[in-house]
Amino acid sequence: MKGISVIKEAVPKFKKYITFQKSNGIAPYLWTVLCILPFYFIFQAPSTVHIILGILLTLTFFIIYRIAFISRGWPVYLWTLILIAISITATNLFSYVYFAFFLAYFLGNIKERVAFFTLYFIHLLSTSVSINYGIVMHEKLFLQQLPFIIIIWISVILLPFSIYNRKERGQLEEKLEDANKRIAELVKLEERQRIARDLHDTLGQKLSLIGLKADLARKLITKDPDQAKYELKDVQQTARTALSEVRKMVSSMRGIRLKDELQRVKQMMKAAQISLAVEDESAPKNISLLTENILSMCLKEAVNNVVKHSGADHCVITFEQSWKEVVMRVSDNGSFSKKDGKVEEGNGLIGMRERLEFINGSLELQTTKGTTLIIKVPNDVKPGEEEGEND
Repeated sequence: MKGISVIKEAVPKFKKYITFQKSNGIAPYLWTVLCILPFYFIFQAPSTVHIILGILLTLTFFIIYRIAFISRGWPVYLWTLILIAISITATNLFSYVYFAFFLAYFLGNIKERVAFFTLYFIHLLSTSVSINYGIVMHEKLFLQQLPFIIIIWISVILLPFSIYNRKERGQLEEKLEDANKRIAELVKLEERQRIARDLHDTLGQKLSLIGLKADLARKLITKDPDQAKYELKDVQQTARTALSEVRKMVSSMRGIRLKDELQRVKQMMKAAQISLAVEDESAPKNISLLTENILSMCLKEAVNNVVKHSGADHCVITFEQSWKEVVMRVSDNGSFSKKDGKVEEGNGLIGMRERLEFINGSLELQTTKGTTLIIKVPNDVKPGEEEGEND
């Protein structure tokens, strides 16, 4: 039983090790070889003093390298300069240039732009001078590993920028994610405020009216029964109206899908005797529910404008989707109202712009040949994500 428990404890550790190996590839083995490799060069030194000096330099390098990684502020730059000095010394005394690779990796993790470029050029210049000095001096051990030295020199040039750009891109992605979360929170806050306003405007007034009429009916029930009945009937009608408005408000709070909105648009256009053409009804695909909801509301408002104000007899709705954005166009052959020759946007268009701002979308109005609304929103969900939600 004890043996079985030991095996059970070992299995998760083994799985964790396998996962680590899959995620890191051959990198751990490469770093291990580079850590051991200095001793191969050190033990080829001509004297015991050189060997002891080489061991001390190597141990000092790795200790300071670790300290530099966990340090913050100006000490990082001091430790980096010491590491560069140790790397130059190892290259000149032991023909070991591979410390430069460690430094190239470390420099890529420096966040401060000025410090990064300063230390990068110091490291590149010192490494290049050391390599050229070794070649000029015709060091036998140095020339034997010349192909590998050239690879290290290329790494010194490219690796810091690669890591620095990757780190910077990661930071930008984190900021973008935080911004998207903030936008989502603002959307929720705005929706709560809208619900509060709607409740105040609908239920608040209606309930106040019901309360007043109920009090009036109570006072009139003995003095004027007929008037009391009339007031109670009015209370009943007001209550029904309030209930109907609450149902409408709850219905509007639910997410509106584009395919459902398109069906309503077709019915509205048919009733208004306006011919409608919808190109690519299946698009867009794989977008978030928030984006689809806002597109649906914008489509609803745009079609309302066509029916009520444009005087058009033909309308075209098109959808285009790329990896970057979703574009929805609503075009008609009617006219757009202008004041003194200038386009004047009403509350509907202003409301659409405000909704689109929540998801970094944009709205463009063209009034040259008829009226065209061009609505663009970011393609915020990559293909394959939220497939279940958009089926």
